[in-house]
Amino acid sequence: MKRYCQTLDLKEDEQLIKEYCYWHSPEHIWPEIPEGIRAVGILNMEIYRLGTRLFMIVETPDDFGWDASFARLATMDKQAEWEDFVAKYQKAVPGSSSSEKWQLMECMFKLPGASK
Repeated sequence: MKRYCQTLDLKEDEQLIKEYCYWHSPEHIWPEIPEGIRAVGILNMEIYRLGTRLFMIVETPDDFGWDASFARLATMDKQAEWEDFVAKYQKAVPGSSSSEKWQLMECMFKLPGASK
């Protein structure tokens, strides 16, 4: 399994952050969003928050192609609309795709002897 870690910053506005969290809760996220994520081969995705900083972990099969999969995801039902919708909460250039907003992080430490 591959693991990708990404980061993105939210706008510094507590009400907007509260709304962003609301729209990412299981009962309020648009159903097409997790459906599309799974359809391109993503096995698991988690987003963590500390203040305005978001940290996302994406787990995929070993043969997952990041660029091709996210290009495909961007064309799926409601995905572009979702990106436009959540952009008002994010520090990002308007009209950016998910792969343009979320910045891939480089792993710089792994516990020696730990399993992958």
